[in-house]
Amino acid sequence: MGKKSAPSKAEPKREEHQHDGDTAKARAGKPGGAPVDGALSGKDYRQQMKKLHVELVKLQEWVKLKGLKICIVFEGRDGAGKGGTIKAITERVSPRVFRVVALPAPTEREKSQMYIQRYLPHLPAAGEVVIFDRSWYNRAGVERVMGFCTQQDAQDFLKIAPMVEKLMVSSGLILRKYWLEVSPEEQTRRLEARIADGRKIWKLSPMDVKSYNRWYDYSKARDEMFAATDTEWAPWFVARSDDKQRARLNIIGHLLESIEYKDVRRDKIKLPKRQKAGDYREPDYPYKFIAERY
Repeated sequence: MGKKSAPSKAEPKREEHQHDGDTAKARAGKPGGAPVDGALSGKDYRQQMKKLHVELVKLQEWVKLKGLKICIVFEGRDGAGKGGTIKAITERVSPRVFRVVALPAPTEREKSQMYIQRYLPHLPAAGEVVIFDRSWYNRAGVERVMGFCTQQDAQDFLKIAPMVEKLMVSSGLILRKYWLEVSPEEQTRRLEARIADGRKIWKLSPMDVKSYNRWYDYSKARDEMFAATDTEWAPWFVARSDDKQRARLNIIGHLLESIEYKDVRRDKIKLPKRQKAGDYREPDYPYKFIAERY
């Protein structure tokens, strides 16, 4: 096997989540939880992300070789940066290995099923990394706060979820759960930016608007979720996400450090000589070329 790329068997030290009173200027944490001040230049961000992308490809090849099953859960308030982080993870890897699951609202049939049932078919098989853009934790958050389930339903979920996750982990699945913590000021700025930007308006659903003034209801739901489901076998990892670029780098770095993998040796690649045209001639065909406006 090749050189080990991320030789960290022990989980990095977990950080306490940022409280609601923390200022909007809080930055994503250094190792150990200390916030970082000062802007990160675009050049520095791209350089660091390029290095992480190389490591993600190495992880991908190791997952395929060893048949690993990795499940990554992203949760957080609207506008916390989940989608951008997921895009950063998947930008340079194969969609056949890294698969994103973002389920719509449940159908009437799904509502009649056992709650966890609609998520189970999406869990990874050998050689796959599945990323949930929101997950079964909807029941602990939006469903509870917005009245889509009863308080008893939510309490039952919080009791059962740790046991279900223990079964996942004991079956050989590697589970990582990330909560992105955004401040109220930064959330407001991002949601207002969506209203004014035709590229982002689709991200602001009617439910997001209704949820906006329920900040502390969501805070209480988050706190209860952490207390019940932050377990030894499936802990929550928290990333401060007011600075989206630092959050992406920190999360990807943590993910790579938390999973042991090695650089898979590959045969040196050399392109063969292209065949000669022989008797082939380009046809005089009226191709329908698109307009070249740019």
